[in-house]
Amino acid sequence: MENLDNYIAFDLEFNTVDDRAHLIQVSAVRYVDHVEVASFDTYVHTDVPLKSFINGLTGITADKIAQAPQLEQVMKDFQDFVGDSPLIGYNAAKSDLPILLENGLDLEAQYRVDVFDEAYERRSRDLPGIANLQLHTVATFLGITGKSHNSLEDARMTALVYEKFLEFDETNQLVNQQSEDTSNNPFAALGLGDLFD
Repeated sequence: MENLDNYIAFDLEFNTVDDRAHLIQVSAVRYVDHVEVASFDTYVHTDVPLKSFINGLTGITADKIAQAPQLEQVMKDFQDFVGDSPLIGYNAAKSDLPILLENGLDLEAQYRVDVFDEAYERRSRDLPGIANLQLHTVATFLGITGKSHNSLEDARMTALVYEKFLEFDETNQLVNQQSEDTSNNPFAALGLGDLFD
């Protein structure tokens, strides 16, 4: 997995009506040297009635949408926040990136790590016995808390899961390095390795 020191994790909430996804929340967190330093979070105005299912799932109300900035302004502000930073997301290649593209914002070239794909690859090694690969399930399995279906919380959970996977990789690298050092040194098992280096 690519190790990014600086990146932006993002997530969207949307209301799908007549097979079209209407953005209702856009959020992101900026990480510098593996620490969150800034966030972006806004609701998005739409005239399309909010489905009750979406209201129940996200907690987003019609009032919040009615008072939110227009889509064009949100896309401009989000683009300004993202700049040319590398992006990570959770299954965003299949959902969030195409929705942004439909709304005039093409960020595909900046998308570097899909944390869902990483979770899928790591099921047996880092996530043994996990019930499913939904973001909230993976986060909870790794001891990360957050409220799912709020795009700011989901963006944060995505970043924290990514950071946890980086920790796993670092640990595995150290274990492999020690294993190599031991196999190359016949005295290491006796605890005398340092005497003969």
